[in-house]
Amino acid sequence: MQDVILEIKNLHVNYRTDTDLVYAINGLNLTVRKGQILGLVGETGAGKTTTALSILRLLQKDIGYIDKGEIYYNGQNLTKASEKDMEALRGNYISMIFQDPMSSLNPILTVGEQIEEVLKLHRTGMSKKDIEETVENLMRMVSISPQRKKEYPHQFSGGMKQRIVIAIALACEPDLLLADEPTTALDVTIQAQVLELMGELQKKLNTAMILITHDLGVVAEICDTVAVMYAGEIIENGTVEDIFEGDRHHPYTVGLFGSIPDLHSKKKRLEPIPGMMPDPTKLYEGCRFAARCKHCMDICKASMPAAAEYGAHMIRCFLFQQP
Repeated sequence: MQDVILEIKNLHVNYRTDTDLVYAINGLNLTVRKGQILGLVGETGAGKTTTALSILRLLQKDIGYIDKGEIYYNGQNLTKASEKDMEALRGNYISMIFQDPMSSLNPILTVGEQIEEVLKLHRTGMSKKDIEETVENLMRMVSISPQRKKEYPHQFSGGMKQRIVIAIALACEPDLLLADEPTTALDVTIQAQVLELMGELQKKLNTAMILITHDLGVVAEICDTVAVMYAGEIIENGTVEDIFEGDRHHPYTVGLFGSIPDLHSKKKRLEPIPGMMPDPTKLYEGCRFAARCKHCMDICKASMPAAAEYGAHMIRCFLFQQP
C-alpha cells in the first residue's frame, strides 16, 4: 500500500455545544491513493465537511474535537501532529477549496496578494520576481489574465472568484486537495467549466483529491472511486463502476439514485428517501439508517452491520451479510 496518501481509521469527531454533545463522525474509515479522485457523497449533515476539516485539524476551537481515531498522511499521524507541523502541511502538501468562493477571499487584499501569501509562507527561498512570475502563471493556469492580479475580489464574477480560490489551493502543488462542494454557489455553465479545469489540473499535477458533493452526475464524470456517507459513517464505497453500474447497493445509495430526476421517465414526482437523518446528539446501537429503510429487520435495530466486501466494493448492510 505504498501508493496510499491518506488513510483514516475509526475516526470519531464530536461537537460540544452549550446544551448537547453532537456525534458528527462515528467510526469513519477511508483510504485515498496518490493521483486518485474520490467522490464523497451524502445528504446535508452526513459529516462530509467535518471529515475534511478534521484532516486539516481546522475544527472550531473548543467546540469541535477528534474524540478518537487516526488520520495518516503519507504515514504521519495527523491527530498527533503539533500545530507547527500542521501549519507546514496546510496549503503546502494538503490544500482545501472551501464551499463559498464569495466568502473564501479577503475583500481588502488583491487577488494577487492572496495567491502570493501562500508562496511567501511555504516557499521562503523564492525571490520577489519568482513569486510574481508564479502568481501570473497560476492565474493563466486558471484562465484569468495576469493583468488582473491587482484587482480585488469584488471585481470578479462568482466563477472567477472560484478560479482564484483554486489557484491559491494549487499554488504549492499539493499532494492532496480537499474540494468541499466547489461548484455549489455557481451556475450550471460555470460549474462545468470549473470542474473541467479542476480535472485538467489534477491530471497535470497528479494531485489526489477528495471531492465533496451532492451531485452524483459530477461524481460519475470525474471521480475514480466513490464513498457514500450517512450519519457520520461510510456505508458504501467502491469504484465508480461499482457504485453506478453494480448490482449490489446499500438501501441508502438506492434512495439517492431514486431521488435523481430521469429525463427518460414520465413520473410526475421524484421519490425522496422517507424520514429524516437520526438525531446526531444520540448514540445508536443499530444501523443508523434503520428507521428510514424499507428492508429494516430486527437485527438492524439491535447492532451495527459489519462491512460486506466484494473486491474493492464495500457495503455496510445486513442484507449482504454472509449466512
